[in-house]
Amino acid sequence: MKQLLSFALLWLVGLGALAQATPPLAAASAIQSQNVMDVKPDASSEPGYAAQTNAERAAVQPGNNAPMWRQVRSGLAGTSSLSKTEAPEAGVLIQPFVQYPGSRLTNAGEAWRQVRNNFIIPYGGALLLIVIGAIALFHWRIGPMKVKDEPTGRLVERFTPLERSAHWANAIAFCVLAASGVVMAFGKFFLLPVLGTTLFGWLAYVLKNLHNFAGPLFAVSLLVVIATFMRDNLPARGDLNWLLKGGGILSGREVESGRFNAGEKVTYWGGVFALGLVVVASGLFMDKLLPGVAYERASMQVAHMVHAVSNLAMLCMFLGHIYMGTLGTRGAYEGMKTGYVDEAWAREHHALWLDDIKSGKIAPNGSPPTAVAGRTVQV
Repeated sequence: MKQLLSFALLWLVGLGALAQATPPLAAASAIQSQNVMDVKPDASSEPGYAAQTNAERAAVQPGNNAPMWRQVRSGLAGTSSLSKTEAPEAGVLIQPFVQYPGSRLTNAGEAWRQVRNNFIIPYGGALLLIVIGAIALFHWRIGPMKVKDEPTGRLVERFTPLERSAHWANAIAFCVLAASGVVMAFGKFFLLPVLGTTLFGWLAYVLKNLHNFAGPLFAVSLLVVIATFMRDNLPARGDLNWLLKGGGILSGREVESGRFNAGEKVTYWGGVFALGLVVVASGLFMDKLLPGVAYERASMQVAHMVHAVSNLAMLCMFLGHIYMGTLGTRGAYEGMKTGYVDEAWAREHHALWLDDIKSGKIAPNGSPPTAVAGRTVQV
């Protein structure tokens, strides 16, 4: 028993001597604990704290990897086996900070998400609903534009086979793109609760592939439509008067116009030419079909925002165009379907155009009369 007490006494004495000979760990290395909540509280007051590397920060605050994440957020590229030509952003985990219109100052990926989810989707969806509601209200209260005179039986060639082919190819491609785009953008709000996750997933997958295939067809046919109809959509006499009177829709007395009225010309230059080219360019960019361009996430995000906004604007314009070309104007659809309209229809809706045809100034399709000799007015 005495030996055991002696051994314990010697162990305590040796432990005390060791404690006196060895300086405290915290005093030697400033590390007080491996728990990040218990690290040295005043380490941030040390000189050069903000410029410390990750290794230097770990010496005073174990578990604090702020320098590493600061580098990650700055867009610093790490090592990667992919070449810069194949993947220009290889090794970049988080994009640098930006501030898009409608977003906070944050990394580019989060800024894009904020613009899409907080502005494009809710306000774009609301705009579509407003336009559809306005068209429905107009049709209910005012109704379609009719021809007051009886049909004459004399047909006027309004569109050539080339014009109709280009128009229908572009229209079909646009309808596929519009339907698939609306489902991809807004489908989870009105289709997902009805169809369920599995069926909606398959639908979105099919529509996405249709979107990608219809895009090039729309691009090519759009260029043909622009070239084919440009001459007859140039500003002409009567356009300003048509715009000032709103085409006479509300008064019930249509304003005289040429082959295309001022409203159709606004749709052509604003929707087909301007917005159409922006939509095509941004779509081809997102499909990586434009040569000599660096396809990075930041540029893809900007292209997506431009594509979405221009598409919504074009869709709203074309909804009005589709309505006026079908339900909104009696006989207009037959003109695009067969290529011919009755002379009474032409007199009612495009009187200046019919006058030029009868005077021999132009052919029905706007070409010189000799190009379609004998087909100016047909029975």
